[in-house]
Amino acid sequence: MSGGAPAGGGGRAKSGKPRVGTGGKGRKRLEGRGPTPPAHMRPGHPAQRRAEAAARATTAGGGTRRAGRPGPGDEARNPAGGGPGPGSGGRSAAKIPADRRGAGDAAEVVAGRNAVLEALRAGVPAAALYAGPRRDADDRVRAAVDLAAAAGIPMIETGRAELDRLTGGSVHQGLALKVRPYDYAAAEDLTQRARAAGAPALIVALDGVTDPRNLGAVARSVAAFGGHGMLVPARRSARVTAGAWKASAGALARVPVAQVPNLARALAAYQQEGLFVAGLDADGTAPVADLAIADAPLVLVVGSEGRGLSRLVAERCDVLARIPMAADTESLNAGVAAGIALYAVAAARAAPSRS
Repeated sequence: MSGGAPAGGGGRAKSGKPRVGTGGKGRKRLEGRGPTPPAHMRPGHPAQRRAEAAARATTAGGGTRRAGRPGPGDEARNPAGGGPGPGSGGRSAAKIPADRRGAGDAAEVVAGRNAVLEALRAGVPAAALYAGPRRDADDRVRAAVDLAAAAGIPMIETGRAELDRLTGGSVHQGLALKVRPYDYAAAEDLTQRARAAGAPALIVALDGVTDPRNLGAVARSVAAFGGHGMLVPARRSARVTAGAWKASAGALARVPVAQVPNLARALAAYQQEGLFVAGLDADGTAPVADLAIADAPLVLVVGSEGRGLSRLVAERCDVLARIPMAADTESLNAGVAAGIALYAVAAARAAPSRS
């Protein structure tokens, strides 16, 4: 046997000096903790915080998702509001479509000099105006700043990176406006408003109308012809956005909009209160100008331009009325149809024979 220490072991080297070893901690103490977990599972990592925020938001909205794990579609959801979301592989997040921003209960962001200026001129209620550097170089920016100051809207100076984050990467031209979330009324508020005015209720309900500009145009007609409000379903329907405010020409400041979970059930509740429900349909039994219930408390239901009224809503109506049109005309825009029907109802109510 050799007199030296065994190769690969022992406490001393051949020279007799102590062998460099573990410092007394032992082999098991140096085995490590296994492979590094993914980014979205490492505590404190930005990806893990984004995943937890997305999970909380989904749970609050009625969905379920395992905490700390990204779900389907997270790549485009961009829960941080800025950079890439979990699973994006470092790519920039998809831009938020203009008609989707502000579609929920969160504040909407209007981006671009022309869009911001038009929104401020329309009196859209806003929380803040964000402006980047060198804003004095454009007349539209100066006009927007002046309008915001006159309306008492605070202006916040910020950099390009913050503007990119606020607008979801869309073209903002150094200017963005944060619009306040709309405060929807309850369905019963509309009938109470009619009672307070001492007039038969006149309410317009939208069934499947998804363009906010149509919602704004209908609100303008409701205000013009003495209506008491609008009713929209919470799902698959246009909401009150900056586009709706601009199309209404300020009418949304005077016409309340109620949002309900189920339109057919809301119409049934109105019928129990004594209101009649008339739906606009191309195959209606009577012209809208000859509507016998025009002077009674009334809900006018307007469907989408392409599909018309849904089956359940059509079955709930007391009567289906039509707008006479030329044979080669398929349908009318929802805003135009509502304006014609409201005019016919207002004319019938003002007729001497009905007073």
